[in-house]
Parts: sequence; C-alpha cells; structure tokens
Amino acid sequence: MISEKAGIQNLVEICVQKGIEKIVISPGSRNAPLILAFSKHSGIKCLSIVDERSAAFFALGMAQQSQKTVAIACTSGTAALNFAPAIAEAFYQKIPLLILTADRPVEWIDQADSQTIRQKNLFSNYIKKSFQLPQKITSDDDLWYNDRIISEAINTCQYPDKGPVHINIPFTEPLYKGFDEKIIKPKIIDTAITETKLTEKQIEILAGKWNKYDKKLILTGLLEPSPKLNQLLANISHDETVAILTETTSNLNYNNFFPCIDRIITTISTEEENDFQPELLVTIGTQVISKKIKAFLRKNKAIEHWHVDTDDLHLDTYQCLTTNIPLTPVDFFNQLTDHIKHRQGEYFRTWKSRDIKTDISHDKFLSECKFSDLKVFETILKTIPENSNLQMGNSTPVRYVQLFKSQKQLTFNSNRGTSGIDGTVSTAVGAAFSVNKPTTLIVGDLGFFYDSNGLWNKYVNKNLRIIIINNGGGGIFRFIDGPSGTKELEEFFEAAHNTNAENIAKTFNVNYFKANDQKELEKALVDFYKPQKKAAILEIKTPQKENALILKKYFSKLLS
Repeated sequence: MISEKAGIQNLVEICVQKGIEKIVISPGSRNAPLILAFSKHSGIKCLSIVDERSAAFFALGMAQQSQKTVAIACTSGTAALNFAPAIAEAFYQKIPLLILTADRPVEWIDQADSQTIRQKNLFSNYIKKSFQLPQKITSDDDLWYNDRIISEAINTCQYPDKGPVHINIPFTEPLYKGFDEKIIKPKIIDTAITETKLTEKQIEILAGKWNKYDKKLILTGLLEPSPKLNQLLANISHDETVAILTETTSNLNYNNFFPCIDRIITTISTEEENDFQPELLVTIGTQVISKKIKAFLRKNKAIEHWHVDTDDLHLDTYQCLTTNIPLTPVDFFNQLTDHIKHRQGEYFRTWKSRDIKTDISHDKFLSECKFSDLKVFETILKTIPENSNLQMGNSTPVRYVQLFKSQKQLTFNSNRGTSGIDGTVSTAVGAAFSVNKPTTLIVGDLGFFYDSNGLWNKYVNKNLRIIIINNGGGGIFRFIDGPSGTKELEEFFEAAHNTNAENIAKTFNVNYFKANDQKELEKALVDFYKPQKKAAILEIKTPQKENALILKKYFSKLLS
C-alpha cells in the first residue's frame, strides 16, 4: 500500500539527492506536511523565518553566494504572495530558488474557505516554470507522476539557465500524520549538461566583423564572479581598438577596464560624442546600473550590437541589437579569441585619456569635499576589509559606489534584477549566513527601515556589518530633475523623516555605532570592523539638503 504522505516524503528525498542543502520555512499550518517531512530528513538544513518576504530574500542571498538551489516553503493564502518580490528579483538576477507553496484542496478554491487564494501559476510571469503536485497519491502512476514533476522542477532551477521554479502543493486533511512510514527510494531524473558552440562558419563571420571595426565597445552588466572571464577580457583589452566598460556588479577588475562609467560619460561634450561612439557594441551580463551610458548609446547607436547571453530574451536595451548570441560570455570569448586580431588604434586611448583626466578631477574634488554622502562613501570604501563581500542597497548606495575605483579585492552584489529597496537587509543577512567572510551592507535609511525585519531571525551572523547612510529620506530624489523641483518632494518623493536605527539594533540584539561628522565616522569605522561577538550596525547621519548640491557640483567639476 502506498504511504499517505509518500509524495511529500519523495519530494524531500529528491531535493536531497539533487544537492539542495538548505530550505527556508515560514511557519504555518497548511504547510505542516512540508515542515514535518523536511525537518525529519538529516540531509537538509531547515531554517525558520517568520516573515515570508524576508525569508525569500534571505534564501536569495544564500543562493546568490553559492549559486546552488535553495528551497523556500510557506503556508497557503497571502503568505505565498509575500514571496513575490524576491522571486521577481531572482528571475531577473538568474538565481536558483525552488518555491514550495502549500495550498488548500483544489475543490475549495473560490469557495470562501479561509486562507484560500488562486495559487496555481501564481508567479507565472517571474519564474522559469510552474508545477502543481497531485493532491492525492493513490496509485503507482500517481507517485511516478509526482516524482517526475519534482525532478523536472529542480533540474529547471539550474538548466539551461539558473532561476526560480514554483511547485504548488494542495494538501487535504490530515496534515500532521503519516511521516513515520518507510518509503521506497524515489527514481531520480537528471539533466545532462551540454555544450553550445558557434559553428565554424559563424565564428568566421563574427570574427570578420570584429576585425574590421576600429571602435569596439564591450559593456558588462550584472555577472557572478568569474576569474576565467576576467582573464579573457583582460587579454582582449590590450587591443587598442577595444574599450571595456565594467560596473561594480560585473565583478571584473583589470587596469585596462573602465569601471567608473558615469564619470567619463559626464565629461563627453556633444562635439566629442563621435570619438566615443562605438561601431561595434558587445554586451554581456544582465542589468546595467548606469543611466548615463544607456542614454549615450541610445543616442549614439553602434552599427552593430551583439548581446551574449544564454537566455532567450533578445535584450535590445540600446535599440540597435543586430545579433543575439546564446552562449555564456566565457564560451563566446573562448571561441572568438583565436580568430580575432589585436590592432593599433585610437579608441582605447580616447577612453583612457578621459579616464585619467576624471581620476585627477575626482581626487581633487574629494580632497576638498565637505562631509556628505559622497565623502562618506570614499571613507567607507577605503576601510572595508580586503576580500569582503559588499552588498549594495538600491537607489543612491549602488550609484555612489560606482563612482569609485575599487582598491581592494571585493565581491560586489546588489539586487539589481528589479532594483527594489524591499529586500536589501534580508538578502545581506542570507549572504552573510552563507559565506564565512566579512560581509558589509551599505544601505540607505529608507531601504533599511523598510526591510528591518531582515534582522528578525536567529541567523544574523557576526560577520555581518550594516552601514546605514541616513540622510533623512530618499536622497536620490534631490538630484533627479523631475521630483527635485516639485513642492511634493519632501513628503511624497523623499519621504522625509527623523527616524534612527538605535532601538531597532537593541530590539534585534545587534551592536550599534553612529557618526554625525567625518571625525566621528573615521573613529567609528575602526571599532565597527573589529572582531565582535555579534553583527553590528553603523548609522551615519549626513546633511540632507547638502548631499545633492555636493553631488551636482562633483559632476560639474569633472568637466573642468
């Protein structure tokens, strides 16, 4: 006779056999079968986080660091909806999450039963695929179907691209019985890893086009760290007809790359645009932070644009896409390298001379800069420990970091898939829990307060440091042309406030430091980064109205 809970027991076993090591569970009743089945298996670590939104971002932080699939599970109803922001972020950041939502019996959907909503295909726009397990297992065929779905779902989290996959699971009563029966080991279905290659003819065509252009621009978006890709691009960067623009989230670093894109673009006059305009644009990675480079390339379109990505999305961000190349960047440049010629030219030198000029202007301005957001970021980035993981909050933090060349070996992460502020703390907490190295989150005040529930769990590791740039509201809206000139700025765009994080730190048993000026900041950072028995918060109060004025002046001085 088939066990009443065989389908769920097999779910857990297949997860373990396929290498899922962690599951984040949010408490509930309808998901009791999931809680009991997973917690009874010694092969998987179960973590409990009450707030589903925070739980999902915490899992995202873990998966972001390991690139291994992490599972999340919740009860029925709106609990599942609270997973949505993190799922959307995982989808656009290509992070593997297995989403398990407990559901009411299918016959009770839309019948005024409590905690019942339409959960089937709930996340359809933001997942790779959606599945629903059989409500009851009454035959061998039911169990075969159940197990086949589970294997397919877990495989889909990783192949051919990483990303989130949803399994909805309707449960009937009883919920708490039937987990002690011995089960037959389920059948596992694997997906073989294949290689995709350009044909010799296609390599010949692409290499021929590459070699004829005198101005080639490689622009890199969000990427996971890859020493192999870094080396391939470093080799290509010695071609004088190539300029390589990188962002912090690209996790690429070499002295021939240009990481401070906004600094350079700001200084390009209308008369000079042709000198910087590429003939061939090659883009890799996903989202690009810089709005300035997007505007520049949309105005100054390349003759050809190749986008390299295994995803089937035809990303025409710059409105000049000519070729979609469904390969990983490593595979593409590996295949192309032996067929392209390094040539002499002016294009690299054009970017390099402007980069050197902006370096000088940047250093001069910072040497005289008053205490402000900009000065604070300079100070922080000089102090962060070597080989740290830097998590960057959205809005101003991620943009300020882009203005500085990294002088240290850091891993950069930010939720730039959807660029929301809603899960920055939870993601950083999950990342710090997952890796045994210093992890710093730099976050704005609104982002921190919005997601302060990210500290409401027992997995806040002592290697975590949270730096809050508290400028009394959404500082980014003071230097965006639209909202900065409206009378509604402070109340509705900036959301001005006088809140501080000291009591939140006490509530969640986290060490607390603060600084209100440059001298206090430099002193606080020394103590902040000393070894401690628990995580710590450093709250830096910066001048609300002066920050935007100083940043605008900074960009104007780059032009001089």
